Amino acid sequence: MTTTAILIIILVVLGLWLVGAFNSLVRSRNRVKESWSDIDVQLKRRYDLIPNLVEAVKGYAAHEREVLENVVKARSAAMGAHSVKEHGQAENMLSDALKSLFALSENYPQLRAVESFTKLQEELADTENKIQAARRFYNTNVMNLNTQTEQFPTNIVANMFGFKKEEFFELNNETEKEPVRVSF
Repeated sequence: MTTTAILIIILVVLGLWLVGAFNSLVRSRNRVKESWSDIDVQLKRRYDLIPNLVEAVKGYAAHEREVLENVVKARSAAMGAHSVKEHGQAENMLSDALKSLFALSENYPQLRAVESFTKLQEELADTENKIQAARRFYNTNVMNLNTQTEQFPTNIVANMFGFKKEEFFELNNETEKEPVRVSF
């Protein structure tokens, strides 16, 4: 073999690797986008349930206006969020406001007896579980993309073609970190 043939083989192998690395990065980026759209679908479902929930509570707890207003404000802020970080902060605010709303049902037993309220509460709980699953899926895909953009030699291809690290979708609910308190 001549040196020209060896050089051509090396260039072909390098070119194939470059194409493979680029395609892998594109696939990872598209998975991140797809998994974010899964989160977005569940968040929209959550946002659509909230006005019905507020209306159900409004009739029974009319003098709890501040709690209802906080839920509406938090929903608006969450719907207006643009970046992943903004969504995380807004969703934390909304979760806290919803916890306050559900705490009202403990003060109003007649509200817990209303079928529409309990159904909405169940749907919202189901949606929360779906958001959590979609968030895990998204964060896994973000981790894979970020790993590829940082690992050598793929990071060279990522830098050449402008692939960026993505942000994780984190919800910082302090109540989830606290131990469960049981009293008898």
